[in-house]
Amino acid sequence: MPYVGQPLKRFEDHRLLTGGGSYLDDMTMPEMVHAVFVRSTHASATIGAIDVATARALPGVVAVITGKDIAEAVDDIPHRDVPEMEGVKIPGHPALARDKVCYVGQPIAMVIAEDPYTAKDALELVQVDYKPLPIAEDPLLAAEGTAFPIHEELGGNVVMRAHESRGDLKKTFDQADRVVRGRYSSPRLSAAPMETRAVLASYQHESDSLTLWTSTQTPHRVKEYLGRLLKNAPANIRVIVPDVGGGFGQKVELWPEELALGYAAMLVQRPIKWVEERWENLLAYHARGFSGEVEAAVKNDGTILGMRIRLVADMGAYFLIMSPGPPINAVHRVAGPYAIADMDVECVAVLTNKPPTGPYRGAGGPEGAYFMERSIDQIAKELDLDPAEVRRSNFIKPEDFPYTTATGLVYDSGDFQPALDKALDLADYAGYRKAQADNGADGPLIGVGIATVVKASGGTNNAMRSSNAIVKVEPSGQVKVYTEVSPHGQGTETTFSQIVADQLGVKPEDVQVLHGDTDMLESGQGTFASRGLTVGGSAMYVGLQEARKKMSLIASSVLECPAENIDFEDGKVFNREDRERVMGFAEAASAAHQPDLLPAGMEPGLEFPAVFSLPANPFGFAVHIAVVEIDRDNGHLKFLRYAAVHDCGYVINPMLLEGQIHGAIAQGLGQARTEVTAYDVEGQ
Repeated sequence: MPYVGQPLKRFEDHRLLTGGGSYLDDMTMPEMVHAVFVRSTHASATIGAIDVATARALPGVVAVITGKDIAEAVDDIPHRDVPEMEGVKIPGHPALARDKVCYVGQPIAMVIAEDPYTAKDALELVQVDYKPLPIAEDPLLAAEGTAFPIHEELGGNVVMRAHESRGDLKKTFDQADRVVRGRYSSPRLSAAPMETRAVLASYQHESDSLTLWTSTQTPHRVKEYLGRLLKNAPANIRVIVPDVGGGFGQKVELWPEELALGYAAMLVQRPIKWVEERWENLLAYHARGFSGEVEAAVKNDGTILGMRIRLVADMGAYFLIMSPGPPINAVHRVAGPYAIADMDVECVAVLTNKPPTGPYRGAGGPEGAYFMERSIDQIAKELDLDPAEVRRSNFIKPEDFPYTTATGLVYDSGDFQPALDKALDLADYAGYRKAQADNGADGPLIGVGIATVVKASGGTNNAMRSSNAIVKVEPSGQVKVYTEVSPHGQGTETTFSQIVADQLGVKPEDVQVLHGDTDMLESGQGTFASRGLTVGGSAMYVGLQEARKKMSLIASSVLECPAENIDFEDGKVFNREDRERVMGFAEAASAAHQPDLLPAGMEPGLEFPAVFSLPANPFGFAVHIAVVEIDRDNGHLKFLRYAAVHDCGYVINPMLLEGQIHGAIAQGLGQARTEVTAYDVEGQ
């Protein structure tokens, strides 16, 4: 039976659901000490002095480290290179604040003690002399240049502009029957993963080795930047990722606390653990935070001739490594599935006295789609047209693929109308539209919302679209896969095993998928940007083909048939032209490790390093329709129907795929209904 395409339950689940998981807070080591962070209570202030003497004198305190203590030992956190951008001027992001603080929650000092309780007691004894500064809280004022400059050396709070333009917009707008305008916002929110951030760092002086266990999506990135930013970096750095309780983009970054713990472990030469509290997590990192204006040049039949879109992205006070991604992606992806020939789209990234922002489930794609979809609803409203039909009439036609959008993306393929039709049918769209029209003044309000999105897989540059893996077949017949993909809920152990099972004819339970350890593979990118299966799985697939090739050569000599006649199925290797000529998979694996049983000139062993590079992004498509009822008297909201149709290509495991969609819907509903991280004028 082929395993790919089957809705197998996740192999990981039994271990995780029965308490067998190993998360970072479960870890302990001999002589381990505990760290907590003193965090700013002000959104904008200079630091006059930090008095740590009383804290250091508390029994059980091992060390108290301030920003000035590590200034010469730890470089600032950079941002990812954005060569396509001009005029980028982004401030250095210190691991611990030195002369000033720029948002509430910014780490100022680290307290290390024998136990977490003593560490928290000592934290309360650290005295910080703040001298408040004016606050830049409003991103629109920051974009206008009228807000207080957070980093004076930059000359203002506008730090980056992403811009794409195609066509003669003046001519296009002059030809329009109408110009539809709208102002929209996608507020800040927090990913709030079930497991907060956590780090355990251990330094071995004898071997000059630093090992960091961390709850991250990108272990190789953490290793790379530890080596770059610790000025006296050890000779050996290893990053290990235990089970991760959710990431959603938040854990794709290198964090100030990871740098600080790496430095401190080398300083005190004892293992140090830090586990973030929930309130810290809500102050550390946000996402979204976009606002903007859309102008659409349209015909009276709803055809969109062109658009001008101006977005402002509230980036917070500093950038993290992947912070440039969402503004750039929003500009590129805002065109969605629509054939809009002329567009001028700009996103201005500005600094405010708030925590940094970065990727969160879609990394700029949902932001771009939100502005487009809201605009289309506004077009339908002003022209008195059906919103579904406005979308349909502007879809890119199947015969026009590959299609280059006005914002520079190349869509490889697509056929959007069947997906829309299926979603309309599942949602009983016509029935609920009729219910809206027939609804009396005393009846509940009925709302019908439609959204579409085009989503790329693999990442935005060649490095993200590349992966490496090792496929190894043991003499026993067990198959081990070493992958740089670092899952945090995707079900990688299951889907990778399904692919291996079909390619080598073994059972999925005979496959071991190993990940989350930088000593396994020299390089890697991690899990984000929908690259896990598309890129990481493909690298594994390349290794599997090499395994099949060598094992076929070995089996062909035993079964006395051409290697191209060899096939793998049900734990056996056989001649497909004469299925009576067969040997066990384990027998073939064992033979591969015995030089005297191999064809002349063949090296023993079955270990296959593999590399795969995705030449271009494949694009998926989705339509979601929500039908809601709102009580006029008390505002109670009830979902009457929710339909989601995804055109997502080749499906490895439909159960896991549906789980991903269900989770995304839940997060989307949370944002639509209640979730926002709001700030007052004081940056609180």
